[in-house]
Amino acid sequence: MQAASPSPWWRPESHADRRPFLLARNRIKAAFRTWFEGQDFLEVETAALQVSPGNEAHLHAFATQALTISGEAAPLYLHTSPEFSCKKLLAAGERRIFDFGKVWRNRERGALHHPEFTMLEWYRVDAPYQTLMDDCAALLALAAETAGTREFRFRGRSCDPFALPERVTVTEGFERYAGVDLMASIAADGSVDRDVLAAAAKVAGIRVADDDTWADVFSRVIVEKVEPNLGIGRAVILCEYPVAEAALARPKPGDPRVAERFELYACGVELANAFGELTDAGEQRRRFEAEMDEKARVHGERYPLDEDFLAALEIMPNASGSALGFDRLVMLAAGASRVDQVMWTPVAETPDVG
Repeated sequence: MQAASPSPWWRPESHADRRPFLLARNRIKAAFRTWFEGQDFLEVETAALQVSPGNEAHLHAFATQALTISGEAAPLYLHTSPEFSCKKLLAAGERRIFDFGKVWRNRERGALHHPEFTMLEWYRVDAPYQTLMDDCAALLALAAETAGTREFRFRGRSCDPFALPERVTVTEGFERYAGVDLMASIAADGSVDRDVLAAAAKVAGIRVADDDTWADVFSRVIVEKVEPNLGIGRAVILCEYPVAEAALARPKPGDPRVAERFELYACGVELANAFGELTDAGEQRRRFEAEMDEKARVHGERYPLDEDFLAALEIMPNASGSALGFDRLVMLAAGASRVDQVMWTPVAETPDVG
């Protein structure tokens, strides 16, 4: 006997269950807008259709095409982040901007993932990336206050959103939760040694395949050993990622092995990803090409580079920027268990074919 499928979100009884989460979403978005405007930010709206969706090896985009009046086709993509457009606006002269941008990522669906979701991005010109850590702490508290909760909960983990987030370097996280000396696999110039990290990961009980790269092993340690322990009791800011894992971030002054990148976690859930932004166009091109080479090796495809973006980097001022998964934060603040519960109209499920 086939099990009954879940009631569609548009059924009145389903909508009634979801409506308190949706109203909390609206209140949090309004509170965030007021907060940003009070900090002299300008809200912007970026175009979703781009010549490049982003150049990260393991992000999958939605592809389409533009037709000229004569019917000739040119490829376009739905962006995976408003980042390129926001940085072009910084090059144009804007200094503090934020965007509640709809973004799209293919091959992603689950309690914490959705093919279309809302990314809150904000940028500060001439501000150190530590300022964004303070921003994240303020937004966590504001979301909780607006939703009327004192505690975030998710899958048995809890977190006080009003407590000052703990700052943990990636190196400290690897040592603390996996017993792995990450820096032993990274040379002074930032280059990495796959075999050294693989050997340490095996000792920590991580499965390592013969064809795994250094990045594959790094990701597996993060996902299996580090992330589940982050943001328990209070939020955690995981910072100073290896340069090899920070394609859009500038190196940390005084230590070229690591970059000005951090991620924000609460209840084991990644909420935000922030950078001291890289503005060296030549280095950015080199990193993008390396990412696309890896994408071609693993997934058999590559995305074009946005030459306009690389040109804009030539005149973009020093800045720091953050991308926050707005739906995930609303989910935690409102007490939902899935991100699609806090979306007004979730994307239709695609049936498996087989």
